[in-house]
Amino acid sequence: MAALAVTQTVGYGVLYYAFAVLLLPMARSLHAAPATVTGALTASVLAGAVMAVPVGRWLDRRGGRALMTAGSIAATGLVVAWARVHTVGQLYLVLVGIGITSAMVLYEPALAVVVSWFGPARRAKAVLAVIVVAGFASTIFMPLTGGLLDRYGWRTTLLILAALHGTVTIPLHALAVRKPPQPVARQCPPTPQDHALVVRAALHDRRFWWLAVAFVAHGAAMTAMTVHLVGFLVHERHPATFAATVAGLLGVLSVTGRLLLTGVQRRLPLPYVVGVVFTVQATAALALLAVGRSRVGVTVAVVAFGIGFGVASLVKPTVLADRYGTSAYATINGILATPITLAKAAAPLAAAGLLSTSGGYPAMLAAISVTCLLAAIGITARASSPAPVPEHRAPPASATFGPIDAS
Repeated sequence: MAALAVTQTVGYGVLYYAFAVLLLPMARSLHAAPATVTGALTASVLAGAVMAVPVGRWLDRRGGRALMTAGSIAATGLVVAWARVHTVGQLYLVLVGIGITSAMVLYEPALAVVVSWFGPARRAKAVLAVIVVAGFASTIFMPLTGGLLDRYGWRTTLLILAALHGTVTIPLHALAVRKPPQPVARQCPPTPQDHALVVRAALHDRRFWWLAVAFVAHGAAMTAMTVHLVGFLVHERHPATFAATVAGLLGVLSVTGRLLLTGVQRRLPLPYVVGVVFTVQATAALALLAVGRSRVGVTVAVVAFGIGFGVASLVKPTVLADRYGTSAYATINGILATPITLAKAAAPLAAAGLLSTSGGYPAMLAAISVTCLLAAIGITARASSPAPVPEHRAPPASATFGPIDAS
């Protein structure tokens, strides 16, 4: 758990957050528009979405050690290649490669390893520990990257970050990621047929598709708000420094929200607590329209919205593992991750389309509010329904990891 907390912090810092800091100097060096260079990051995200399902299947059948170690090695090499690009085409190729390797080393595989390792009593705390630490990746690496950029330029900065990434993530993934301990009662590990049966049962479960609606809608709303919040605040005649500072609260509040959720879920059913959080976010998005000119009002609304900002990354592993067990968790999670990632990639563009119409920011914020409400409906729909039952070849109940395994 400690090793993955460190590798996720470094991985997100180098493979994702550094891009935003290096965007403008890269664009000048490559003689390209910032929007063109930004498209490389979108291509990277889409490449990761394509890899989600095959990576999940690999994790369920072979574990994460080889995959995450190989991904770390490849990602380190690709960051070195990133430092040496001289055309936009080369940049796109390298960033697509980084997107593929990110799918092998970042949250989805890391949390799949954590879910498979820890039992229900400790799983939520383990997931929380990893994502709380990794939640500070932007806080650490964006200033670090900026400092290196000012002193060495963007190419040397990437070489330094590549060295840091390789030095930290490769040995930790190789040495710390192991196959989970098998319960004494388990007579034999699940077969590929067992995995397939669990996945098939999940896909025939209506609750699964409501969860898909919730996480896709919430992911889209969070990405759209992240990209366009600063623009909205500047449009409301706030200084750019104030707008950036308030928008930066979202990252800090994501950690706060996760900690609060973990404390509350001990007393109340998790889906309904999350439904309330998503509803508060819907209200906060609309409230921005009413208090947009007030610094205090804007700050309060952003705080209310930010409390739910990082909730999905904590809730999704817990909900999926509790309902479907861990034997096919990574595959099921990968099936969900693909549309979620696509929604995150498309949402800022869709929001920009709304901004270009006569509706402007009111239309965009209304759309974000409706999307958050849709997420609230999805996370609570059929929450009390029984877990699905695979058709046959189920393991003995004494050998189970979760509700679906017991069937």
